Amino acid sequence: RRRRGVAPSQAMGSVMRGRDRREDRRDERATFGRGGNAVRYQMRQKILSIGGDSWIENEAGQRVFKVNGKAVRARTTLVLEDANGRDLLKIQDRPVRVRDSMDIEDAGAGTSAKVKKSLVAPLRDRLSVEVAGAPDMDVKGNLVDHEYEISQGGTKVAEVSKKWFRVRDTYGVEVSPGQNDALILAIAVCVDQMSAG
Repeated sequence: RRRRGVAPSQAMGSVMRGRDRREDRRDERATFGRGGNAVRYQMRQKILSIGGDSWIENEAGQRVFKVNGKAVRARTTLVLEDANGRDLLKIQDRPVRVRDSMDIEDAGAGTSAKVKKSLVAPLRDRLSVEVAGAPDMDVKGNLVDHEYEISQGGTKVAEVSKKWFRVRDTYGVEVSPGQNDALILAIAVCVDQMSAG
C-alpha cells in the first residue's frame, strides 16, 4: 500500500526550483542590471577634441553606434548614428541661454530631450534631463570623473563608470533593460561635453 504524500521525484523538483529562484534573486542583487539583459557600452571622453567622430562599442568590442561631430555656425552639433550610418539623434548646445543646456533631437527634428545644468547643485554633482512625453531624468554623481547614475522617476536606468574598462580616456555606460539605449548614450555625450567645459 502506497503512503500518501509527495513522490520523491516531485520533492526533488520542488527543492531544485526553490534553489533556482534563490540563485536568480542573488544574481539580480549582484550588480545593477547584470542579472538581466543590461547592455554595457564603451565610450571615448571629450569626443570633439579627438577629431569629431568616435565609435561607441559594446562589451564584445563591436562598433554599434557612431558619434559624428560637426561645427555648424559656431555651434556644436553631434549626430548619433547607428552602425550603418543612419542618423538616430542630433545633439546641439545652446550656449546663449542663461542656463547652459544641450538639446537632443530625433531624426524628425523634434526635441527628444533637453539636458540642463542644475541650479540646485554644482555641475560636478547633478544635471537634469527633460524628456519629451516621459518623466524627467536626473543625472547625479561625479560628472567630471564619469562616475554617476541616471535615474527616471526614482529608478536607476543607467550607470556610468570608468571601472569596467581599462582603456585610457574611455568610460562605460551600462543601460538597464527596456530603455532607449540611443537616448541614454546621447545623454552621456551631453554630460561629457558640458562637464568638459
